[in-house]
Amino acid sequence: MNGKPEVVENIDEAPINAEEVMRQFDKESDYRVIAGFFGKVIAAICIAFSIFQIYTAMFGVLDAMMQRSIHLGFAFCLIFLLFPTNKKWSRTKIHPLDAVLSILGAAAPLYITVLWTYTLSQRSGNATPLDIAIGVVGVILVLEAARRVVGLPMVVVALVFVAYAFLGPYIPGKMAHRGVTIDGLIEHLWFTTEGIFGTPIGVSSTFIFLFILFGAFLEKTGIGQFFIDISNAIAGWAVGGPAKVAVIASAFEGTVSGSSVGNVVGSGSFTIPMMKKLGYKPEFAAAVEATASTGGQIMPPIMGAAAFLMAEFTGIPYGRIAIGAAIPALLYFFAVFTQVHFEAHKLGLKGMKREDLPTAKDIWLKRGYLMIPLVTIIYLLEEGATPMKAAMWAIIISVAIASIVSIINLLLGKKATFTFMDVVKGLEAGARGALGVIAACACAGIIIGVVTKTGLGLKLGEILVIAAHGNLMLTLIFTMITSLILGMGVPTTANYVITSTIAAPAIIMILNHTAGYPFPPNSAAVILAANMFAFYFGVIADITPPVALAAFAGAAIAKCDPMKVGIQATKLGIAAFIIPFIFVFDPQMLLFGVMENPVKMIWMIVTAIVGIVGLAAGVEGYMFANMKWYERIAAIVGGLGMVTPALWDDFAGGVLLIAVVVFQILKSKKTIKPIAA
Repeated sequence: MNGKPEVVENIDEAPINAEEVMRQFDKESDYRVIAGFFGKVIAAICIAFSIFQIYTAMFGVLDAMMQRSIHLGFAFCLIFLLFPTNKKWSRTKIHPLDAVLSILGAAAPLYITVLWTYTLSQRSGNATPLDIAIGVVGVILVLEAARRVVGLPMVVVALVFVAYAFLGPYIPGKMAHRGVTIDGLIEHLWFTTEGIFGTPIGVSSTFIFLFILFGAFLEKTGIGQFFIDISNAIAGWAVGGPAKVAVIASAFEGTVSGSSVGNVVGSGSFTIPMMKKLGYKPEFAAAVEATASTGGQIMPPIMGAAAFLMAEFTGIPYGRIAIGAAIPALLYFFAVFTQVHFEAHKLGLKGMKREDLPTAKDIWLKRGYLMIPLVTIIYLLEEGATPMKAAMWAIIISVAIASIVSIINLLLGKKATFTFMDVVKGLEAGARGALGVIAACACAGIIIGVVTKTGLGLKLGEILVIAAHGNLMLTLIFTMITSLILGMGVPTTANYVITSTIAAPAIIMILNHTAGYPFPPNSAAVILAANMFAFYFGVIADITPPVALAAFAGAAIAKCDPMKVGIQATKLGIAAFIIPFIFVFDPQMLLFGVMENPVKMIWMIVTAIVGIVGLAAGVEGYMFANMKWYERIAAIVGGLGMVTPALWDDFAGGVLLIAVVVFQILKSKKTIKPIAA
């Protein structure tokens, strides 16, 4: 570690198959690729689905049950056609059983669409035998769709909740309830807006789908390559350039994608081989990309799908949630960037040659127009537009700008960069990309339905408070552990649904009774802090072993041990395990009460930055020179003291860090080791 490692000039490896990596670690990407007539039929259904969503965004959303049932009907039809029942079945042909299930999948929600206005809405509580039969089929199809697209663990969690609904009278203690009948539960889950057609599917049928469609169109315009190029121009020449490029590019990618694995594969196919060539260990290279890509879900303006659910659950506008997420997200990426910087210095790694890199000026002049749709979304959200309207206009503007640029290129005798077929493919890709979220939201609706039918949320919240003895820190730790465990088997969306139903109310309850808390009970600051806490750890589960899909995808690209990558990614993401505790204890980090006390806000940010530098140095074992074990401990303890909101902790942490910095500077002057410029 004391000298510069041998740089591998020629990496003799098989080319990375990005699609294969996505299929392996992202179930949503493991779909059939069908050519010929049936391929065109599926494409037509996808396009019709996207057009329906755009139409309702433009001219008004339908009645809740009708909008959501049509949305789910489209999704079911596509899921059973694209995702085979058995992994061994053909990926180029549709199995007859899947064709039948596709028809049933479209018919079960369509039953609601056709009959809702005239009969179903008027006989609430008096379901007919046919209603129950359709409802049973619908619930089974939801579970099967989730199994295919999301994974079996999600289905198991939903079935545990269903079992609880029926076993309530036989459970001792506080968890007991009077039980439900099959008819009562099916009617609640399938024919009300408190079950499968509840808030998650409601958000999916409006906000989420359009943002996914927006992302699909942006990819068609070439924004992914734009992010990589601009990141290279910014940091490619610096010490450890490719690793810093990975961090910056992933932060940019996070503004348009809510998929950790998708971000890893999208930018990692380029950055991970470059990092390895520069001299980084494969495990570190993969971990950098995985950690940075996972942060994309917490990066405004377009965060993970769970952030849209948070807006509905809390009643806080999505624009305000995105604003609140800004400082924590920037601190997260700063922490990863700092650790990468220290690691590069420790290994003596140089960046790429400036002459081999594009200049930021040229990139912005030639392709800066690609950022206009993102700026549009930010502007519209700040002006109070709904996320659905903001996404709709961003889609229109992205297509319009790409078309104008393509026409100009044709007039100049150049090749068209955006054609009508790109619009068609964008509509198709958007619908296909939304299927995983829709399946997760529908399955999460089963969980919410059981919770509302049995009162489970209040019971679990009360048990959580009792288990923590009313202690806020213990409650937060229990919530963190729950989110990380759930993250092993369910996506962030479902993870957040469960923890926000169970744990967030318990956190809010304790905050409301915490003496001296800087914000009043049940205020937006309290509610957002509690929900953002649950959301954060649902995201970080993607890099936390033993099941860390983003880290595993990075390992597949780097061709190294997945578990080692997960451990290294957890170290790189250390700030993400600390920052949520900070904004719960003082939501000013979420930009609440800034005008009332701007000095405190500035102090909090500055001390957090200094603390993160100390933590990064301690974790990497390097600041200006290699650290002994006691220096590392002092740097980590000092960093933790600085990032906590208490003034005395800041003072004590600052003293420790100053001592470490002085000691490191003195040591670096004695060490004969050239450091890359």
